[in-house]
Amino acid sequence: MSDDKKDDGPDLKYGLLGEDSASDLEKLEKYTGEVGWDYLEKQYKAGALLYVDPSLDLVAVGKAFTDDDAEAVAKWKKSGDLVVPSTPHAFYWEEAKARFMALVVSPFVLIQPVEENE
Repeated sequence: MSDDKKDDGPDLKYGLLGEDSASDLEKLEKYTGEVGWDYLEKQYKAGALLYVDPSLDLVAVGKAFTDDDAEAVAKWKKSGDLVVPSTPHAFYWEEAKARFMALVVSPFVLIQPVEENE
């Protein structure tokens, strides 16, 4: 046998099965969906919910989290556009059977209310 490298066939490029080549923004939009309060209650109790004011774009806020844009997040928290829901919020949303657009940006779940006419 010679010292030449043995040809084992073509170079293989390994990747995850079903690898998602979408951009971060496309992934965020893909994993945004409408849910009821009953679905979110467990995340609320775990302290993982963040309420996003309807004046903000939910996906843009999610992108700020994925980009680790601490300045934007701090600005929204300071202005009250991004808040941790409290017990009165939870009671109201449960009674109203509220629905939300939700976006998981681990370890948080960002939520915005769905308007009745939507």
